[in-house]
Amino acid sequence: MLIATNTRGHRVKRPSKPAIGRMLANLGRGNEHMVVERQDADVVGDWYIQVLLRENNTYQLEHRDGVATKHYQTQTVSQEKVLRALLGWATGTSEWREDFMWNDISSMFEPPSTEDTAAITA
Repeated sequence: MLIATNTRGHRVKRPSKPAIGRMLANLGRGNEHMVVERQDADVVGDWYIQVLLRENNTYQLEHRDGVATKHYQTQTVSQEKVLRALLGWATGTSEWREDFMWNDISSMFEPPSTEDTAAITA
């Protein structure tokens, strides 16, 4: 089941394409973030795509494919491309990735190594 949520806590279960489009169009100051998650009992891990409307009016788009080692980010000025990505991800097509150059940001979510932990506790 898909669930879309925005910064203000507005939550839509099984969002339609128009509902996702409205949530994206309504991003702005005080409501700058939205996420679409896939939550199913038989699906393990975190599966989502999220958008942040930055202060410079660019969109930061991220997606995670189940685990922290598959977390990617990109930026664009195009709301239209972001909408295509959100809808493509939601419907399970693969083409939605093609409009962007994705950066692998998985390292930001890795647990600290034992060496890092030892240095912190020393």
